[in-house]
Amino acid sequence: MKRAAFKGCVNYVMNKPDAKLISADGVLLDNVNSIIQSFQTQRLMKPKIKHPVGHISLSYSPDDEKRLTDGAMITLAKEYMQEMNITDTQYIIVRHFDNGNPHVHLVHNRIDNNGKVISDKNDRYRNEAICKKLKDKYGLTYGKSKDKVKQQKLRGKDKTKYQVHDGIKGALKRATDWNDLEELLKEKGIGIAYKYKGQTDEVQGISFTIDKITFKGSDIDRSFSYSKLDKLLQEKAQKQRKEQEQSQSTNQPSNQNINNNPKGIKR
Repeated sequence: MKRAAFKGCVNYVMNKPDAKLISADGVLLDNVNSIIQSFQTQRLMKPKIKHPVGHISLSYSPDDEKRLTDGAMITLAKEYMQEMNITDTQYIIVRHFDNGNPHVHLVHNRIDNNGKVISDKNDRYRNEAICKKLKDKYGLTYGKSKDKVKQQKLRGKDKTKYQVHDGIKGALKRATDWNDLEELLKEKGIGIAYKYKGQTDEVQGISFTIDKITFKGSDIDRSFSYSKLDKLLQEKAQKQRKEQEQSQSTNQPSNQNINNNPKGIKR
């Protein structure tokens, strides 16, 4: 997140119950006001930048809590910053204990120590790639589902993405083919678009749109890529056909039943 003022952001992360400042650089640590003033002074090197505040929450699975000492949290946060090119600037790293997930808040100055602006170009995509890289490097737990995300805290595009996620998940409970899925999602105001390979009819990608905001299927959830959705729908259709065949077989009279009707009574 990018913000306009350091005061509200620093007060939020520092004044939470049990908040613990575990690392900092380039700021005076006498009190909260001195931290804020340190950030403010440096941002004056680029006063026209509207959003000089960088605020990132690095949150982990409760399964990894025993491993996530303060030292481990600092190592991960600093490596994350290095990978995101958040370097040579002021920052504080504050640990919170309020939501059941081990997490820290990183507040940094987007105006670096030389008065240059730290770029936020493609930061959402870089963030995703770097988080995966660090989880793989340190063997951290991947989230198994989006069901436990506290959606009431989400805003903007992130909130919309989870709205689409829940819509697709609900529709998949009833859909047995692509036509079903399209109709069920249409009822929820969600449209589907397919990406084709060249000038062929071969589908190689899918996207979902709601309120003029579009997401690639795999960006919503790894299980919502075209290939994985197609496989799921084919399996459901096959299961439905088998159930119908079994039902028809059960309802048809067998030859044995006919032969055991010596009186020729009509059934």
